[in-house]
Amino acid sequence: MRVDIWSDVVCPWCYLGKRRFEKALAGFERRADVEIAHRSFQLDPARPRGDTASRRTMLMSKYHLSEEQVRAMDHRMEQTAAADGLEYHLTAAGLTGNTRDAHRLVHLAGTHAAADRMLERLYKAYFTEQRSIFDVDSLVALAAEEGLDAIDVRQALEGTLYTDDVERDLREARTLGVTGVPFFVIDGRYGVSGAQATDVFSRALTMAADSATAS
Repeated sequence: MRVDIWSDVVCPWCYLGKRRFEKALAGFERRADVEIAHRSFQLDPARPRGDTASRRTMLMSKYHLSEEQVRAMDHRMEQTAAADGLEYHLTAAGLTGNTRDAHRLVHLAGTHAAADRMLERLYKAYFTEQRSIFDVDSLVALAAEEGLDAIDVRQALEGTLYTDDVERDLREARTLGVTGVPFFVIDGRYGVSGAQATDVFSRALTMAADSATAS
């Protein structure tokens, strides 16, 4: 059974959805038969590569909120994440930017069977450690921490490798009508939108497995 997961590395709900799905998968009897494919999605694809801006200011503009409202929203998100064992630091000042290179890095890591591990590292770097994931030097350093060859990563990111993989993911998301992430497609037939509760993912996995057995 294959599970495709569209997400963006600056999306706090995506990291939370990943963790909740993992908890559901851990309790799934046929978990050894499940293949996970991490797919690229960009919440702000129009932002120029390398350009960064205040995350708080972006949210204020996007949702027409005051600074205090954004702070309160981020505080609630920190509490929600903490309930699932994740440490977020959103109320401090932080940056956002174009995530295309980060997605390219995840695809590169996938050629070494390390896509999930690399994505997890990017999430932690951004949401917990408040490190940049928007420039080549930062991405190379994070990749090296996960055992990838720094020279190979730099050459890939300074060139155009894996750009087509990201574009393919984005096109497929548009074809499916995906407008927000995380978005999970289980066994090519069941879609789950958002960071649903763990039991929702558990039911979806069981339903997909039962349907595959019956067909």
